[in-house]
Amino acid sequence: MTSQTTIDTTGPGGKVPATPSDATPGKGLRGHPWLTLITVAVGVMMVALDGTIVAIANPAIQKDLGATFAEVQWITNGYFLALAVSLITAGKLGDRFGHRQTFLIGVVGFAAASGAIGLSDSIAFVVVFRVLQGLFGALLMPAALGLLRATFPAEKLNMAIGIWGMVIGASTAGGPILGGVLVEHVNWQSVFFINVPVGVLAVVLGVLILLDHRAENAPRSFDILGIALLSTAVFCLVWALIKAPPSEWGWGDAKTLGFLGASVLCFALFAFWETKVKEPLIPLALFRSVALSAGVVLMVLMAIAFMGGLFFVTFYLQNVHGMSPIDAGLHLLPLTGMMIVGSPLAGAMITKFGPRVPLAGGMALTAIAMYGMSTLETDTGSGIMSLWFALLGLGLAPVMVGATEVIVGNAPMELSGVAGGLQQAAMQIGGSLGTAVLGAVMASKVNSDLAGNWAKAGLPPLTPEQKHQASEAVQVGVPPLAPGTPDAIAAKITGVAHDTFISGMSAASLVAAGVAVVAVLVAFLTKRGENAEAGAGAAHI
Repeated sequence: MTSQTTIDTTGPGGKVPATPSDATPGKGLRGHPWLTLITVAVGVMMVALDGTIVAIANPAIQKDLGATFAEVQWITNGYFLALAVSLITAGKLGDRFGHRQTFLIGVVGFAAASGAIGLSDSIAFVVVFRVLQGLFGALLMPAALGLLRATFPAEKLNMAIGIWGMVIGASTAGGPILGGVLVEHVNWQSVFFINVPVGVLAVVLGVLILLDHRAENAPRSFDILGIALLSTAVFCLVWALIKAPPSEWGWGDAKTLGFLGASVLCFALFAFWETKVKEPLIPLALFRSVALSAGVVLMVLMAIAFMGGLFFVTFYLQNVHGMSPIDAGLHLLPLTGMMIVGSPLAGAMITKFGPRVPLAGGMALTAIAMYGMSTLETDTGSGIMSLWFALLGLGLAPVMVGATEVIVGNAPMELSGVAGGLQQAAMQIGGSLGTAVLGAVMASKVNSDLAGNWAKAGLPPLTPEQKHQASEAVQVGVPPLAPGTPDAIAAKITGVAHDTFISGMSAASLVAAGVAVVAVLVAFLTKRGENAEAGAGAAHI
């Protein structure tokens, strides 16, 4: 039987009724704040890890199942699309039925879908179960933040979110390392099977430790039309971003513009409908908080710089420097390590000084790191690379922590799940936007430089079709070599391909640095969460 705490949060100074003696947080296992943090971290780790670990397994999946390149793309696209579309609605489910229940359902479903992928013998089943992974992952991510918000008192919340952000950052950055080890030494199925024991552990811990906190004025009904409009809007936006690269539709294609237009229309209809319905999915009054709105924008901008920049770094390490997936992952350890070290420290700084200066400083460091990455060359040594990667991790840590606290802490307790969904949706959309926009910058630079670099190397002219094929290869750092190409010619083509890729990556990194500079200004609009004290005022740690 689930213990339940009733919390009334009618405003920043909302009265918090006494917690029942049999459900007092911090006494025993049930509801203990730090044990709650460990439990949700185990669950969240699966979702964050799967965002990057699977990319390493894709070539092996393609070969084993005989899949086309387009089908393999859907292994990633289906997951992120389902995750992005469902996050806010899933957060609302947690607000309505309790975050403990939605977290446990999410963990069970995610682990079961992972096991099913490992047992799949066709690419169609892999894609279907990846979509289910995304849907169940959307359930547990906002619920994790809702549980932390309800369990930790205000003065401890930033530290908790810091550790939570550390887990996400370390899992995201560490995915390629673990994926490389598993694919190279076991098989691609092990990348998914590993989630099963982790999920079982999270469920056992959740049943024993998690306490169901619900706000007294939690929603009692569902805004079905609002859910449909928002889901359609996010789907059209993310779908357009997925298909916008030149290798697919292109930014100027009628289909891309059509989906972007449909997204804008659905967002406008959603905003209008939310002013009419009795219990809206997202009360628009939530965005009257300048700090919360700034936090959402900041999360989007951070994800553009982080996800977009990291996307090209993996190609740079593997295809330009010729590293194996494991070696490439190891070279990213400075980034992972600084996020692990920096996140709890950032939480402590934000608790003491407030979020503005740490957030602005973090984005400034991110801008410097992205500028540094724009200076990388084909022969740059590991020491210089590590410097910029470490600086990037140090800059991202306070943003991952602070923007999350700003969004969740400035939302009423009864909307903590929706706020958690907003935070995660902003990160997913920002990541998709970063990959699409920076990919377009890369493609444009490569297309403009390739022919000139090719001619300067004294190579025979390319036909329009050959140039298109070569451009697509160069955009990921791969030399467009035909079988049987003489060594001397192959060396020239490789040099042109790598130099052209470097120029494209440099341009994309400079754009990411510019985005980070804009984020510095946005950071000054944030402030400490006004409603953070409504979470667990009676908690004892």
